[in-house]
Amino acid sequence: MTQRFDIAVFEGDGIGPEITAPTVALLKALAATSDAYALSFQSHPAGAAHYAKTGDSLPEASLKAAKVADAILLSAMGLPDVRYADGTEISPQIDLRKAFKLFAGVRPVRVAPGGLTPLKLPEGKGIDFVLIRESTEGLFHTQGTGEVTETEARETLLITRAVCEKLFAFAFNMARDRKTQGRGPGRVTCVDKANVFRAFAFFRQLFDEETARHPEITADHAYVDATALWMVQKPWEFDVMVTENMFGKRRPCHPARFHVE
Repeated sequence: MTQRFDIAVFEGDGIGPEITAPTVALLKALAATSDAYALSFQSHPAGAAHYAKTGDSLPEASLKAAKVADAILLSAMGLPDVRYADGTEISPQIDLRKAFKLFAGVRPVRVAPGGLTPLKLPEGKGIDFVLIRESTEGLFHTQGTGEVTETEARETLLITRAVCEKLFAFAFNMARDRKTQGRGPGRVTCVDKANVFRAFAFFRQLFDEETARHPEITADHAYVDATALWMVQKPWEFDVMVTENMFGKRRPCHPARFHVE
């Protein structure tokens, strides 16, 4: 029996429409080779260009369509010259994350031994790790609502137990699965700045609580500045890393991105 999946497509801005068209064509071609599943694609308006035309970056109809779809295919969104009245860029992708509570941004990074990379890898070493970024809280919590006066600006960082418990459970489960598959040693690294900020000390506390539930997995901590260095010096030593929203925003090698609920 063929299983049908409805995909909500957001073509985005800039190169978004250019890369979305061949992506959809490729997915349709793959689906056509299988009797097990079929894919149906429906494009919906959103993004900076749409905002420039209509004053709405994510129409309610588009949000509703995304909610009932089986999956969302999202391309690049935002244009540097199109901004909200507060000076920030158009970013409906963040609105989608928050609306659907997509708390984990999963960024796999892989370079096979001998593969091309700007890093100098030792003979026989490759890179195969996963960076898990919390995608709804942290410094993104007050997006669009920060306080700005003539003399200062303030944003609020939010870390909650409810989201962190789901985030850390997801990270440990991924490390366990990777270990079973022979992809990693079964190790989770909490990346934070717990030496300075109470919010990150709390983040680390919640991580340690989850650690106790997974005695079969190795767990450790690293400060974000040291991690940035080690991702260049010895990236082959990482397995699964989990971190707050802002700290996980940039990643090497432009790995694939997707979100989980």
